[in-house]
Amino acid sequence: MTATIEVTPAAPEPNGHHPRPAGPLAGLRVLEMGSLVAGPFCTRLLAEFGAEVIKIEPPGQGDQLRRWGLRPPGSEDSLWWYVQGRNKKSLTLNLKKRRGQELARRLAMRCDVVVENFRPGKMAEWGLDYERLAADNPGLVYVSISGFGQSGPYRDRVGFGSIAESMGGLRYLTGYPDRPPTRVGLSIGDSLAGIYAALGALMALHHRDHNGGRGQLVDIALYEAVFSLLESSIPEFDRLNVVRQRKGTRLSSTAPSNTYTTRDNHSVVIGANNDAIFRRFCKAMGRADLADDPRFQSNPDRLRHVELLDEVIGNWVRSVDRDDLLQRLQAADVPASPIYSVADIVQDQHYWAREMLLRVQDPRLGPVVVPGVVPKLAASPGGQQWLGPRLGEHTDSVLREVLGVATEEIAELRGKGLV
Repeated sequence: MTATIEVTPAAPEPNGHHPRPAGPLAGLRVLEMGSLVAGPFCTRLLAEFGAEVIKIEPPGQGDQLRRWGLRPPGSEDSLWWYVQGRNKKSLTLNLKKRRGQELARRLAMRCDVVVENFRPGKMAEWGLDYERLAADNPGLVYVSISGFGQSGPYRDRVGFGSIAESMGGLRYLTGYPDRPPTRVGLSIGDSLAGIYAALGALMALHHRDHNGGRGQLVDIALYEAVFSLLESSIPEFDRLNVVRQRKGTRLSSTAPSNTYTTRDNHSVVIGANNDAIFRRFCKAMGRADLADDPRFQSNPDRLRHVELLDEVIGNWVRSVDRDDLLQRLQAADVPASPIYSVADIVQDQHYWAREMLLRVQDPRLGPVVVPGVVPKLAASPGGQQWLGPRLGEHTDSVLREVLGVATEEIAELRGKGLV
């Protein structure tokens, strides 16, 4: 593996903040009410590009994500939280109490966006639903994320990412045909919903700013975010009565595209499915004759004979060590890659060169490597200012600066367990 290239960020301020450009969403204020993955992932994306995100957390408890996953020694918070909560302000507020609800409504009046991922009906129960908040702030964009959406017969069902991946059709296609479906390995249903939520918020803001200044409700259902990835599966079933099945490591619609094992026992993915690429691949294998074989002339031909083709390729790959194989295929412009673990990722120079890995200094963790920001904007890039804050770290400053609450009143609220 190549040596690590470190990207050294600007020197941090004493509180661990890393100076960076304001970002394209500077001036946008977002109120996050929710926990765990989907809603907080949405606001993380907005915060990475300059939005001021005020995250409301239950006093004394915080977002459950603080306790999910691995924790570094001496930390009360998980490493997942440090990434998911970056660039956000943590405000503790008891939304189960009337006074806490009143403060949340006052905050929403001063925000452009509210993001929540409670079960449908919970926000209305607290007087924090879109209709109530929009009456005081007509320009508000209100993003609701739930398992099954704000309408329909399944509206009130509990919905997690795993359930959405199952009902959205992804799980059925994941794994091998002779085994039960498997999960992808990450909370992909939640993260997809978070991405759609951020996109929906930005589209609604654009509409607001060009159509009279009125906001709207953005309704995100986890299962629909997953369902949106199913390519042409629906018309394939409707017109051809074809139900896509699990194919294991093989791509179902084009060939060759599969995972093969090298002589030194490494897994390598090769995608030589374009006709021109396939010819180059055959030459790199020393089997130029395969490109002229009528069984492999076109993609439909190769799909019909994919078992034979994969056997030929597999035998050749097993005769070559991984590094030699990759060099040959890269020289021939054939797409190929080893299957990376996170240990491989942090040793890859391209990740570092693209600033997809950042070594930053945090006052609690010390030096730590964290993921970079997507997408890359040339003129107004996003970035990281600080990792996930301590629970309630910004409570006093937000109440004072946004709502004008006096120090004595904040002390009173804290004494009553409201913040």
